[in-house]
Amino acid sequence: MEFNKLLSTIINNDQLHARWLNTLSLMENTGARKISACEDPETVTYIILKHAAEEHRHAFYLKKQIEKVKSADCPTYTSDYLIAPKSSKYYLNQLDVDVCRYLKKELGLKGSELRFAAYLLVTYAIEVRADELYPVYQDELDKTGSKVNVKSIILEEEGHLEEMINQLKNFSPDWQLHANKAVEMESKLFNQWVDQLNIAVAN
Repeated sequence: MEFNKLLSTIINNDQLHARWLNTLSLMENTGARKISACEDPETVTYIILKHAAEEHRHAFYLKKQIEKVKSADCPTYTSDYLIAPKSSKYYLNQLDVDVCRYLKKELGLKGSELRFAAYLLVTYAIEVRADELYPVYQDELDKTGSKVNVKSIILEEEGHLEEMINQLKNFSPDWQLHANKAVEMESKLFNQWVDQLNIAVAN
């Protein structure tokens, strides 16, 4: 099923839609926690703090949007309240692992340098994805006249991508090469995730 059609199917089923919002909230929260985990206790920058705070807010905002879906409640991130829970939890964690392996092999990084570089590349790849996913989701929401809205997230994610590019330029003159590799890894995991979403929605 094409992604647009998958989203349309989800939006038109209140229980699926609530679980979809909860799944997105989980993934935003996972990202926020990963950003916080890579922070250096002394040298953490304004941009990193801002980014972690905004990702946490996105997780909360998406959770709050569930209230706009009829007869739906997803109080926790346990499997019953998610779509394709295993794949949804695996996705970002596996991207982090894949990027760390790449950085160790290609650049010989370790410790705090590895954590920071992984933060840059993983976050860049996820922001590229977010810049594609959320506008498509919003278009489908508009078509159905849903009360759910993610326009504020779209605006902030666009800003995040610009910030990540600026940080990557300072990180390495070959930043685009490394960033493209991270996007390639993310695309593979995203496609696997969508396959699992399709299976979950079909059942």
